[in-house]
Amino acid sequence: MSEQTPSVDLALFGALGDLALRKLYVAMYHLDREGLLADDARILGLARQDYEAEAYRARVRDALESRVDASERTEESMERFVARLEYAQVDFTTVDGYSKIADWRKDSSRPLVVYLSVPASLYGDICQHLESSGCLDEHSRVVVEKPIGYDLETSIEINDAIGAVFDETSIYRIDHYLGKETVQNLLALRFANPLFGDQWNQSKVSHVEITVAETVGIEGRWGYFDQAGQLRDMVQNHLMQLLCMIAMDPPSNLDADSIRDEKVKVLKALRPIEGDMLNTDVVRGQYIAGSVGGKQVPGYLDEEDANTESRTETFVAFKTEVSNWRWAGVPFYLRTGKRMPEKLSQIVIHFRQQPHYIFDPDQRSLAANKLVIKLQPEEGIALQVLTKDSGLDKGMRLRQGPLHLDFHKAFPKARIPDAYERLLLEVMKGQQYLFVRRDEIEFAWRWVDTLIEGWQARDVPPKRYPAGSWGPVSSIAMITKDGFSWYEDY
Repeated sequence: MSEQTPSVDLALFGALGDLALRKLYVAMYHLDREGLLADDARILGLARQDYEAEAYRARVRDALESRVDASERTEESMERFVARLEYAQVDFTTVDGYSKIADWRKDSSRPLVVYLSVPASLYGDICQHLESSGCLDEHSRVVVEKPIGYDLETSIEINDAIGAVFDETSIYRIDHYLGKETVQNLLALRFANPLFGDQWNQSKVSHVEITVAETVGIEGRWGYFDQAGQLRDMVQNHLMQLLCMIAMDPPSNLDADSIRDEKVKVLKALRPIEGDMLNTDVVRGQYIAGSVGGKQVPGYLDEEDANTESRTETFVAFKTEVSNWRWAGVPFYLRTGKRMPEKLSQIVIHFRQQPHYIFDPDQRSLAANKLVIKLQPEEGIALQVLTKDSGLDKGMRLRQGPLHLDFHKAFPKARIPDAYERLLLEVMKGQQYLFVRRDEIEFAWRWVDTLIEGWQARDVPPKRYPAGSWGPVSSIAMITKDGFSWYEDY
């Protein structure tokens, strides 16, 4: 039996929403099944719908049965988990219903964890109503989902509203990428292995690329996505956090603020894209009709409820640099898009070639090592190395192959936990190192806002790309003019 975490009461706002039913209950079920939830931990689901407690439990049970593999479900584990669940109907915008939470908490000495799986526009109201209803004490914590704001100004407003009730040490801002096993392994890979630690700088690294590709379109989220776009939806949080984990200097230790201090230094040093760089170092795209996975799909402007005049980007690729001693002169190429050929999140570190090359001249393009860090769909790390091709007729021909750590194969009996499991566990333990501090968000918004203002000043429409492709041709030209290629083109 695993060591249990400290007991908490968890109040889940948005308890019948997509995130809760698709991710949060599944994560909490797995924690319970593995003995990581305290025996007396409780969960109160809060939503606006009129549900009886048993109907709510049945709804959650249905969600678990559809999303948890049958091999990981038993009647005993299911019953134990759903028995923890209680439900209350609450209008989040008025204080009246919050007395139900206070009543639920009346005889409890456990810390309260408030999880806000709701639009960010409701964060301030909910926090204020929780405080005025007497639901909170000095041990209470709040978990908030991205996006936190639409730009720097709205981000400050939202964080001010949360901060008026909760101290920064009690605020847990989730970016689920930070809970992924491979992202956590970046710390061990970089700072526990001299092999990589000594190479992680501008003298040894040629360039870095980060790709987060989605095969899906907007999935019925037109109203939200068309206002946000791929830059706000993905770059400002997920890609920026991955960039920080790759580029940060070693923290003094593994506590939350030491790690987050180093990430903030990266964001401060990130070169803005402005002026002529808006023509050469960034590409906006918008998908048109095409084929993904052998299936015809509509273009962005043909999606249900679409604004046919929209100039919102569904793809962004850009080149930037981290202006400090470690990374001076090393280009970072980042891209993210919808309706890509495959679902893929990966980081590729390209190491510099040897200064003197003695093998076949026509193979020189192979002569550089690459570290490939895959986050999804499978998590793993591969170091691309060069060896002699085998065979009497091969001479000293080279071949490229991986030294490969595939988490699923390396740990065949171990289930790779979902990111939300790790994040929820750390919240219950009261540990913040996997969560985003306020100044991180604000520095990321400053960088993104500069780019958006540049786009708006030029009023250039996004470039079209067929669904099922890797984005506009100009995103390939952006990297090839520097003598490089996106990893899938090697």
